[in-house]
Amino acid sequence: MKTTSKISSIIMSLCELIVGILLLVDPVGFTTGIITFLGIVLVIVGIAGAVQYFRTSPEKAAVEQGLTRGLIEVLVGIFFITKNEWFIVTFPLLTVVYGIGTLIMGITKIQWTVDMIRLKAKKWFWAAISAVLTIICAVIILCNPFSSASALWIFIAVALIVEAVVDVVVTIFAKTEDITK
Repeated sequence: MKTTSKISSIIMSLCELIVGILLLVDPVGFTTGIITFLGIVLVIVGIAGAVQYFRTSPEKAAVEQGLTRGLIEVLVGIFFITKNEWFIVTFPLLTVVYGIGTLIMGITKIQWTVDMIRLKAKKWFWAAISAVLTIICAVIILCNPFSSASALWIFIAVALIVEAVVDVVVTIFAKTEDITK
């Protein structure tokens, strides 16, 4: 694993850890903040796209449809900002989407494990542990055995924290020479 790849992997894991901690501390507030922030970004991007439409030649603007995209982005952004509680209410559906994403991450980690085994890396079992934990978390999320939303928030937060810690350990122990042999 190249040094820049290791650094970016550790940074991603630390971000995952931070998100897990923030979700554990205040899940509704954190989610509302993220949704509002995304709404603000969409409004800004939408306005910029609409302005760019009028600054572009009519022929090019007609092909790119920048005004339509810009207006849709503004409307979606306004929805995110003003109706962020809608996302909290639809949390069970979002949890399923998160579970599917986690399952895909777990399958990707299986690929990483198999690659490490085929490359005869000595610490391949760390990647295998990470893959198994990720897939177990995905299955639990997708089966949705919890009845309350707060338990789901706590579970997701803890799952993110555990995954992040294991991913950092895997990244640290995955030596460059083990992977590039």
